[in-house]
Amino acid sequence: MNRYSAATLVANAVVTLGAAPFAGAQQPIAPDSSGYVAANGVRYWYEIHGKGEPLLLLHGGLFSTGMFGPTLAKLAETHRVIGVDLHGHGHTALGERQKIDLVDIGRDLAVVVEKLGLRQVDVMGYSFGGGAAMQLAFQQPALVRRLVVVSAPYAQSGFFAEMLPQQAAVSSAMAEGMKETPMYKNYAAIAPRPQDFPRLLDAMGALMRQPYDWSANVKQLTMPVMLVYGDADMIRPEHIVSFYQLLGGGLRDAGWTREHMSKNRLAILPNVTHYEMGTTPSLASTVLSFIDAPSDAKGGTGQSRP
Repeated sequence: MNRYSAATLVANAVVTLGAAPFAGAQQPIAPDSSGYVAANGVRYWYEIHGKGEPLLLLHGGLFSTGMFGPTLAKLAETHRVIGVDLHGHGHTALGERQKIDLVDIGRDLAVVVEKLGLRQVDVMGYSFGGGAAMQLAFQQPALVRRLVVVSAPYAQSGFFAEMLPQQAAVSSAMAEGMKETPMYKNYAAIAPRPQDFPRLLDAMGALMRQPYDWSANVKQLTMPVMLVYGDADMIRPEHIVSFYQLLGGGLRDAGWTREHMSKNRLAILPNVTHYEMGTTPSLASTVLSFIDAPSDAKGGTGQSRP
């Protein structure tokens, strides 16, 4: 396999965790404030954009908060968006804890939220960030008012089968071949230790090779949840339906007066792939329609602001 093919393989595999495929995806937007919060041995970078009710925004694999670009800008028009660069990503170094684990990240995010003085937040996570968002909701449901999972499965089996060997191949051996990719360039521009990129690939490869199934946890979620996917996503349609059904949606007709309406929502965005999802114009409006919806007695989204 030549260097170009190796780099392409890695790029295809890592975008399963949310990397955008085009160089202009991550244009930095100056935050209103930013800094670091220590959580369980990791110094997490956070940046705050806009004013309003708090929305925790979690990026995809090998990128950082900036990958959302226009989506971030739109959300920040009406919300206080708190973007956190996840363990080993963006401004957040791998540090001494070399293993990247979504269960650990969920635990860390609870510390970040509390140290920022927030009693409760809406949470939106995309792909790798969607896994982190789910773990936060599983572990600390009282901190999450409404949860938005974007282009992320609840189990490894949710990916199309051809993606799994590509995920398994991710390692530091491919770091040199990725030097011209937007993933590496964006990392090198803001990472505290750009030389850690091979370590990051090893850690992400190990994460993607680990089987998981969170279906039992999904069934226990009590806050309103929205699932968002593209109609050309890399998550299997059958898995998307299964996810929604685990949440109690799609099991019966809602009724004339919405008497059987689920509090949870499913959105399939047309003409959108996994790779385009983070910056597609319809994402922000779709999510805002859910997190800003008032509660009602017949299938509304449930929890009000504390």
